[in-house]
Amino acid sequence: MGLTIAGIELHEMNKPLKTPFKTALQTVKEREGILVRVTDADGMHGYGECVAFSTPWYTEETVASCRFVLEQVLIPLLMNETLSSPKQVAALFNSVKGNRMAKASVEMAVWDLFAKKHGVPLWKFVGGTARPIPAGVVVAADEDKMAAQAEAAVANGYERIKLKINPASDKRMLKQLVKQFPDILFFADANGGFSNESFEELLAFDLIGFALIEQPFGEEEWQLHAKAKREMATPICLDESIRSLADAQRMIDLKAGDIAVLKMSRLGGWSETLEVVELFRTNGIQMWVGGMIEFGVSKAHNLALASLPDILLPGDFSDSGHFWHEDVIQPEIQVVAGKIALSTENGVGYSVKF
Repeated sequence: MGLTIAGIELHEMNKPLKTPFKTALQTVKEREGILVRVTDADGMHGYGECVAFSTPWYTEETVASCRFVLEQVLIPLLMNETLSSPKQVAALFNSVKGNRMAKASVEMAVWDLFAKKHGVPLWKFVGGTARPIPAGVVVAADEDKMAAQAEAAVANGYERIKLKINPASDKRMLKQLVKQFPDILFFADANGGFSNESFEELLAFDLIGFALIEQPFGEEEWQLHAKAKREMATPICLDESIRSLADAQRMIDLKAGDIAVLKMSRLGGWSETLEVVELFRTNGIQMWVGGMIEFGVSKAHNLALASLPDILLPGDFSDSGHFWHEDVIQPEIQVVAGKIALSTENGVGYSVKF
């Protein structure tokens, strides 16, 4: 069942976070983003979201650069094209180097459109299973507020909590916090905050009891990650290092990690993400879906991704009210008893306030 692209619209948003989101790289107090709406010749809509940040602190892409690439390059390539599969979008964009977040925002919308055209939820269209998705919250705050936020997350039913760490983190406090909640799965995320000089500091985190340590070193520090995997009992998880299928293969070849974070927007969209999932599946690499302080459209796509049968670890799935006073989707995403129910509506399953 094919479709013809008749319109592509962009809508910029800017919303304050309820509380600042602090990492080793940046503190985010408000979130800018772009919603994408793709319309076919029959008037049906599909939605995507560009999750680049306002400045290039996380990747080289920004909201401004993505808008330029979308308007001047990608949208003209896609407009009026007749597609028999959403995978054709990635092929059309192959002539454009990089700009994965810009590409993903449009490609996601086309996948949503195809799912609606087939009359099925997006999670079913991509081969997912009908199961509640385990929720996980990220605590990214100053250390004096970390314990209180973790306790609040436990009280709200979250079964997985990710804590932001750096070489100077109070290891005694972290160990006490992990010990306080033995039934909670604790992840640690360093956002590349360690280096060869602070490698010994990283080894000390092996004693805390984390289920994994995410991205201890920079995205190109493959050998340091491989060394950490060899020397530490805590599993090493790669996040920012996984930007393509080639990066996924490099992780496997170099034995640079045990677990990988999937971020569809950083991989350029659904097509390459599904290839990465298959590669990791066949090589025994565990996976989970990461967040980007995103709005509900991106999170809805991520929920569909997390429904794939080989993605078993709980991802960055907080409810809409965790970050926002008001999300851009209806109904808003809710966590009930530590899980999020997949929508049974067609496509992403939510109406979008475009």
